[in-house]
Amino acid sequence: MSQNNSSSHSLGYGVFILIWLALIVLTGLTVVVAGLDLKALTVTTALLIASIKTILVLSYFMHLKFEPLLFRYMVIGVVVTLACFILLTFVDVLFR
Repeated sequence: MSQNNSSSHSLGYGVFILIWLALIVLTGLTVVVAGLDLKALTVTTALLIASIKTILVLSYFMHLKFEPLLFRYMVIGVVVTLACFILLTFVDVLFR
């Protein structure tokens, strides 16, 4: 029997544990930032940390890091479309 030539990217448990620990640390950092009085930077910092966590989850736990480039572009397009819908909703609510 012939073997498949598809390359399977198997990451060890160590990588997943490191990513999980990074997510826990970033969650703790989000809690600390929420308790600080950074004025307008509080929300910006929390969103930046959430974006980093999202990239980690998409890349490693959803294996997007090992997908073809076209598939990654499609995911980015979906995220941009979702962001546009959310932005348009906020604009609609803001100008009522």
